[in-house]
Amino acid sequence: MKHRLSLATLVITCLLLPPLISGCATSRAGGTYSRSQTRQEMTVRMGKVESVRAVTIEGTRSVVGPAAGAAIGGIAGSNVGAGRGSQVGAITGAVIGGIAGSAIEEQATKKKGVEVTVRLDSGQLLAIVQEEDDEMFRPGDRVRVLSGGGATRVSH
Repeated sequence: MKHRLSLATLVITCLLLPPLISGCATSRAGGTYSRSQTRQEMTVRMGKVESVRAVTIEGTRSVVGPAAGAAIGGIAGSNVGAGRGSQVGAITGAVIGGIAGSAIEEQATKKKGVEVTVRLDSGQLLAIVQEEDDEMFRPGDRVRVLSGGGATRVSH
């Protein structure tokens, strides 16, 4: 019974961990606002897109991935051997699981992004990185650069 419960826990957690981790990530897309960014005045500057470049926004590194991985690894490792072997297996499993959980979290939360370089009407040149979304930018496009609440974004 112990093996079935541990194996079931392992399978369920492995299937649920990546979606849960990526669901916790916040969007950095130009059209997405956090609750704290609403009802605030923003500065609007106008300009033209100079260039657009695809970039990768690295994934998060929190305690969630390593902790979940360590728990899963510890449970799985404790099923190896008996007595001291079980303890060593649990420790080894927890360490390996923690490392794997960290890597899974980072991969699951990695995002595609764009670096948009804009020449403002004032002549100033800005580069803004934001998460890729449905809004496409091309050199020559007239755009708005919105700044406020600690964030800057580009939109049409």
